[in-house]
Amino acid sequence: MDVTIPTSAGSIHGYLAVPQPEVSGDGPWPAVVIVHDAFGMSDDVREIADRFGTAGYFALVPDLFHRGGFVRCVQSVFRQLLAAKGQAFDDIEAARQELLSHPNSNGKVGVAGFCMGGGFALVTAARGFDASAPYYGPMPRDESAFDDACPIVASFGGRDFGLRGAAAKLDQLLTEREVVHDVKEYAGAGHGFANRLPVGPFAPLMRIAGLGYDHDANQDAWRRVLTFFATHLS
Repeated sequence: MDVTIPTSAGSIHGYLAVPQPEVSGDGPWPAVVIVHDAFGMSDDVREIADRFGTAGYFALVPDLFHRGGFVRCVQSVFRQLLAAKGQAFDDIEAARQELLSHPNSNGKVGVAGFCMGGGFALVTAARGFDASAPYYGPMPRDESAFDDACPIVASFGGRDFGLRGAAAKLDQLLTEREVVHDVKEYAGAGHGFANRLPVGPFAPLMRIAGLGYDHDANQDAWRRVLTFFATHLS
């Protein structure tokens, strides 16, 4: 359902998926903030939220592009991601607080993000969340972002030419800091392997370029995320 999220700079739009008692029991339930990719509040990210809802999680997607036109917002939000500060981080924190305030919350909130959102999921792993699930997110410039990080389950594509070596680097950084983690690179998958985007006839070209949906990789990553979240958000 479409919702409004109060933030430090006025309210923004969001999308909330709620567990169904007949499937997930009467609660209380854990929650997940989902950070969208550069396509914004697409049908794809809403479907991902619904999938978390069906799995027994409150799932809230804050619209980080709420405050302006698409091009201006993409540029602004990416700059904030690279700087590891700014209104986008305040909006993500507002979404976390909104979930914590729900009367049927169990007090545990994870974060999941895709592409740009995966970068936010990495940076915010040490900012109050109880578990983080970044999908092919760009690595933070400042490695201290992983100091005191929550448990992280991360997924990358081996054919993601823009993030070569990111999985191995993240695994190394988390191992050095003794952060509980599960990092996996899917050899045959590319960037965006967990996102069903309306690319139509361009799908073959995207696969050649190391982009696009991969069913097997997506299904395995989803299984890993649910297992990991069940451990750390229950």
